[in-house]
Amino acid sequence: MPDPAFRAAPPKALRIEPLGELTAIFDRRSMQTHLVVSPIPEILTAMGADDCNGAALAARLAARFDFDGEDDAQLILGERLSELAAMGLVERA
Repeated sequence: MPDPAFRAAPPKALRIEPLGELTAIFDRRSMQTHLVVSPIPEILTAMGADDCNGAALAARLAARFDFDGEDDAQLILGERLSELAAMGLVERA
C-alpha cells in the first residue's frame, strides 16, 4: 500500500490550545473544534508547511522525541494522517 503524502492546514487556519491532557484545535475554516490527545498536536507541529507522509513524519518525530522511525511507527503515523484528513485538519498533497 502506498504511503500518501499530506499537507497540514495553514498555520493561521488553526487555533491550538492545550487544556491539560487534551488539546482543543479550532479550525477557522470549518468553524469546528476538535478535542484531541497526544500525539495529534505533535504530529501537526512536526508536519510544518511541507508535504509529509508516514515515513517522513516518523523520521521528524524520531529526531525530536528520541525514538527510532521503525516500520510500525510509519504505519501508525500514516493511519493518524488519514484520520486527520477525515477531520479536515490535513489534506492530501
